[in-house]
Amino acid sequence: MSLPVVKRDEKGIPTLYVHDKPFFMRSGEIHNSSASDPVFLEEKLWPALQGLNMNSVIVPLYWELIEPEEGKYDFSLLETLITSARREELKLCFLWFGLWKNAESMYVPAWVKKDTVTYFRAEKVNGEKMTTISPLCAAAVEKDRLAFTAVMRRIRELDEEENTVVVMQVENEIGLLGTDRDYSAAAQKAFFAPIPEKLSAALGKSGTWEEAFGEDAGEAFMAWHFASAVETIAASGKKEYDLPCYANAWLRQSPWFPGSYPSGGPVERVQPIWRAAAPSLFAFGPDIYVPYCADVMDSFASDENPLFIPEIRKDAVASSYALYAFGAKNAICFSPFGIEDLALDPSQLDKPPMDLMIALNIDPSAFDITGSKDCLAATYDLLGQLEPLYLQYRGTKHLQACVRHGETDYSAFLRFADYDLVVKYGPRMSGKPLGCLWVLELSEDKFLLVGLNSTPEFHVKPGVNQKLDILRLEEGRVVNGAWIPGRVLNGDEKMSLRFGDMPSALMVELQRF
Repeated sequence: MSLPVVKRDEKGIPTLYVHDKPFFMRSGEIHNSSASDPVFLEEKLWPALQGLNMNSVIVPLYWELIEPEEGKYDFSLLETLITSARREELKLCFLWFGLWKNAESMYVPAWVKKDTVTYFRAEKVNGEKMTTISPLCAAAVEKDRLAFTAVMRRIRELDEEENTVVVMQVENEIGLLGTDRDYSAAAQKAFFAPIPEKLSAALGKSGTWEEAFGEDAGEAFMAWHFASAVETIAASGKKEYDLPCYANAWLRQSPWFPGSYPSGGPVERVQPIWRAAAPSLFAFGPDIYVPYCADVMDSFASDENPLFIPEIRKDAVASSYALYAFGAKNAICFSPFGIEDLALDPSQLDKPPMDLMIALNIDPSAFDITGSKDCLAATYDLLGQLEPLYLQYRGTKHLQACVRHGETDYSAFLRFADYDLVVKYGPRMSGKPLGCLWVLELSEDKFLLVGLNSTPEFHVKPGVNQKLDILRLEEGRVVNGAWIPGRVLNGDEKMSLRFGDMPSALMVELQRF
């Protein structure tokens, strides 16, 4: 049996394959501590995921629990996660909470935390030691490498045939907060030396870090050293069990200077450095809690960087962004964070403190789960049913998708062979999805539309002296790629095409005269 792999399909689109078949991760990431207790898993977590129509879940693995004593590994929790996920018929992406998590070293074992000489911290320019172990600390990277490699070995022993685990995230939201770079003695020595030859060859730059990168030298320096450490860890693990590996990014955002977001993480501006340093990674995934999620997807998705979203806001707009991610950006994964919260009554939700959200530039509405569960469950189900058509049409001009990008984005304009399409978005409202639409051009006059909170209008091409009419309009559903018609709509119901607060589908046959 072949291993999970990310490779290009016959159309050249990077795709995750599991058991030699494309696998699109309709997923959710659980809270940081939800995987730390087997009893909590059984009594709280797995029941909370029922009914969401997920095919995978993103779950942390904690170095501090796997290696509580140096050199002695405890894989009991790892084993429980794999066997219980298999029972729940869910694939797993593991998050390796090793040396770095959210720009700190909070999940390293106690024996690492206590030995601040061997496992030295990054320092600010004033000599203040940080809670983050320096990526220039070779001893710490080596201990992480050994632990991660042991984890990958154990996953292979448990799961090589089943392929329950399909992807690995190496570390989490890497970087330094509160400083542009590490000013420890080891870092100072490296910073004033010439940049590495490998980086010079990749980017065509030379000289010291300041000579090569100017005012961006500190962030570039950290990007290289964090990425190099991740490569050491990931490459070693992949030699033991060659699962696809990626790294995630805390976004570069207001107020924009390195250190206000984790300096050195794989944000867009330093991804060329990360690619040069960490070729074992297939993608850099954005964690998205800002109001402009679609803009982030647009900027992260590229031919070099397939879109893998390990964390995104979990309010009702998540359903709209899921349709856009797969329909417009060929996403490999879409995963709202804190997915188990959707089982709660919205009034019971424990939200982050407002001052923390303001400090981290998090849109508070990202944690409003009103209306989210039912809409996301229906969207995930529909995406699964659409998959045969999606595989047929994605990457072609016959499938186009759009979503409202911002407060001043009122409509989209899509062009097809014989018709143009204006998609008008409904107003943004709390607890409601954003306007979005999938359009599949099945033939020159026949279209399958799937959408939320939007009103599409077909038009003949400019300069064509014809009118158009809807010859037949059906509501219905898609089951395993086949259209199952419901009511045939005419009269008042044919006067406009509308999509509401739950995902639905329409089959439209047009005529020109």
